[in-house]
Amino acid sequence: MARRRVELKRIENRASRHVTFSKRRNGLMKKAYEISVLCGVEVALIIFSSKGKLYEFSSNPSMTNTLDRYQQHVNHAKDLISSEEVKRRAEPEVPHLPQSAQKEPLDNFLSLGLPPSASP
Repeated sequence: MARRRVELKRIENRASRHVTFSKRRNGLMKKAYEISVLCGVEVALIIFSSKGKLYEFSSNPSMTNTLDRYQQHVNHAKDLISSEEVKRRAEPEVPHLPQSAQKEPLDNFLSLGLPPSASP
């Protein structure tokens, strides 16, 4: 028997919504644990229910260490983007020459049919 595809829309029945949330939350936590063990990666999962209850999983003994690592990564990425933007603004824009203009001057004159002695 094949599973049927679930339409992704809010479940209106409160009891059904709660049961679905609980099952999917547990499944998501199980997957987070599995990927951390199988692949040896650091995982942090934070879920807030609709009532504001916190559920969390961390493969690291300290969720705070994982979140600090995440924050450092985000800040470093922002710094890199900012420094690249500063460099880009500081560099004058040089128009790209057509491929024919990038050849040696002698080649340019020969392609125009001018003798080499006619060069300026």
